[in-house]
Amino acid sequence: MVVTFFLRPFSALYGQILVFRNWLFDRQLKTVYRPEQRTISVGNLTVGGTGKTPMIEFLVGKLLSGSLNLSANHPETHSLATLSRGYGRQTKGFRFVTPADTAQTVGDEPLQIYRKFRSRILVAVAERRAVGLKQLLGQFSQIRAVLLDDAFQHRAVQPHLNILLTDYNRPFFRDHPFPEGRLREGRNGAKRADVIVVTKCPADLTLTQQQLCIDAIKPYKDTGTPIFFACIEYASPQPFGASTYNFTKQQPVVLVSGLANADPLEAYVAQTFSLNRHYRFNDHFAYSRATVDELLRERPAGAALLTTEKDWVKLEPLFTPDERATLPLYYLPMTIRFLNDERAFLDQIWATIHPN
Repeated sequence: MVVTFFLRPFSALYGQILVFRNWLFDRQLKTVYRPEQRTISVGNLTVGGTGKTPMIEFLVGKLLSGSLNLSANHPETHSLATLSRGYGRQTKGFRFVTPADTAQTVGDEPLQIYRKFRSRILVAVAERRAVGLKQLLGQFSQIRAVLLDDAFQHRAVQPHLNILLTDYNRPFFRDHPFPEGRLREGRNGAKRADVIVVTKCPADLTLTQQQLCIDAIKPYKDTGTPIFFACIEYASPQPFGASTYNFTKQQPVVLVSGLANADPLEAYVAQTFSLNRHYRFNDHFAYSRATVDELLRERPAGAALLTTEKDWVKLEPLFTPDERATLPLYYLPMTIRFLNDERAFLDQIWATIHPN
């Protein structure tokens, strides 16, 4: 509490600097790029941990199939792309993700998205979203829509739809700007959102609990901005080796994660499997062979190593072929599920992609 008190003035100063920055963009005193192709931004007010990548993957899946299918009339061309910063990569500038790339060259989350959808979409990275977007669209003019990952604060691009995510367990309306809290900007930044999604909700969240959350968000959003609620769903563990494993409450599991907030993941694994130990690393952690050696040395005999999709793309290359062939190595896929009104949410996406 004492530390928080002393950080408050710095938090207020940081918040005012961002208010001034946003004012410059709002008054069009700074250059803003808005391409003809439709752009959808997925971001947050909080530093990490709101489920941006699962939301991007949810949108990609919907835009490649069903009623939102962008490629229905032209399946031979790329109609959809994603653009991320590529956090944690050791390269600079704009680049496309290719089969030869690693997390070191493009970042863990873009690589995860690319591995999931492969050649069905274009995945690109660039620190400066406006510059990257111009290069992306300049090379592939047939693209009809671009999903901008973690771009809510990138005011140099004006998206056609701004989706703001907030974690139900760490909502922005209870937080403060850095360094007192974890907000990248003040709560009123939510007024720029066209859609707000409360993520990581309990699957059994009642309508009364949803209304309490809506009431808490209302002072910070524009009138008419819809609010949706979504939870995380985990699929069956998937092997990234040849060994098989019977996941039961009796078989031990060692969990490995590098997330901004691993509490929901740990709770799920502990409830569903027999969690022996959880190795927690920082978000976007750069694993090494030494990390793998430690994990294998400390692993109880017969225990499976279970990790996230984001960590899998970084850990898999570090295991030897023999280890992948003989050890129970698994990752846990996760998806977003809307608690209600998914159709209304998709209608917002449809109206953005097909404005006429």
